[in-house]
Order: sequence, then C-alpha cells, then structure tokens
Amino acid sequence: MRRPVQALLLTLTGIGLLHIALFTDTYLRYVKAGLRPLLIASGALLLLLGLAGAVCRGSRQHAAHDGHDHSGTPGIAWLLFLPALSLLFHAPPALGAYTAARSNSKPVTVQKAFAPLPADSPLPLTLTDFTKRVQQDRSRAVQGRTVRLTGFVTPDKDGGWYLTRIVFTCCAADSQTVKVRMYGTEAPPADTWLAVTGTWHPVGTLGTRTAQAALDVREAQPIAQPVNAYTDDLPLTPS
Repeated sequence: MRRPVQALLLTLTGIGLLHIALFTDTYLRYVKAGLRPLLIASGALLLLLGLAGAVCRGSRQHAAHDGHDHSGTPGIAWLLFLPALSLLFHAPPALGAYTAARSNSKPVTVQKAFAPLPADSPLPLTLTDFTKRVQQDRSRAVQGRTVRLTGFVTPDKDGGWYLTRIVFTCCAADSQTVKVRMYGTEAPPADTWLAVTGTWHPVGTLGTRTAQAALDVREAQPIAQPVNAYTDDLPLTPS
C-alpha cells in the first residue's frame, strides 16, 4: 500500500475511534466502559500518525527527483477503508440473540452466604443474582417472591425463549451469556429488550443445582436498551 493511502487510512481510523469514544456510547458495543480512555488515546495516536505521514509525504514530494514509484495501490487494499468508514457512518450492530444462542454461558460463581432480600415487590435482580438464589440459596428466599429481571429475548429451538444478558470481561471477543428460561408466554421478537416480572418456575429443588433458572412470566414490558447493556447489572437509564 502506498504511503498516502496508509496515511489516509490511519487518519480515518483515528477519527472513527475518537468519534465513537468521545461523542457516542457506541464503543460500549465492543469494549467495557473502563477501556474508554485507551480507545481515546489509540484514536488520537492513529490520527497523529496519519497526519504526520501526510506532512512527511508532502515534504518528500517537494524534494523529489526522477525515479519515483508510480505503481498504483492494489484494489483490494481499498477494502481496508470499510471498517474505518463504518466507525463514522454505520457502526457494526450490537451483539444480540444470534450471538447469545451460539456463545458459552458465563459460569455462575459459588456463593455460600446470602444477605436477606429487601421487601420490595417486584424485587429487581440481575440474571446472575437470580440464578444464584435459585441454585445456591438454601434459605429459599426467592420462593414465592415476585422478581423483575431485565434483558433481551433469545429464542430457543423448541419455541421457548430466554431472557439474556451478554457480559464482556474485556471486549466483545471474550463475551459470555447469562440466560434465564421464560415460561407462560410466547417468545417475543428476538433482541427485544424487556423488563420481565414473575416468580420462579418450579423445576428441580430450590436452593440446589437441580433447580432451573427459570421464571413464570406475569408481565413482560418492552424497554429501551440500557446504557450498560454488556454487563449483568441492574439497568442504567440511557443518557
């Protein structure tokens, strides 16, 4: 690839990174929020390298002699501009049901002691907390409690569906899923974000590993995708 094209590619990529990290929340589709400063630094560095390459190229052209390489840039090299331009004009879609149906489930860590649950009804819980309570809390504190879980819809092959969260350890490449099976209602469209209210669906022995992380749905209300979509935290209000 010729140097002018390299400089342009570096510049566009740097601008794209700065755009998604400084002016939008789009970067959260790909990395955890804590990596934002590194994205900004990377974008600034790429932009500076691109501009420096362009300036150096201009200086060499003024002092050039015969014997220049007039060969063109290979056609396939221009395809490298597509990801750079996508950061500016059409960012790749967020991970969703398609990915969740094919990715590994996030292991639920062992928790020996559980604090008493608040008296709130419905009780807001993360999918992980609900799963832990169902499978590990021997006090069976969730029995008969109305809980509210939030996530997006992942249809199952048998016609059922899961409420799902995708969790980034670092970035999209290492994403894992947390899923709770839903009963009592037909599957909404895939990737629909919902706040689901219901009670534990009694399959297995509550408080043991035989218990299924599942909910009998009483109400499923569509919600906007939260800002912290790639954590298994209670949802934050979009900014």
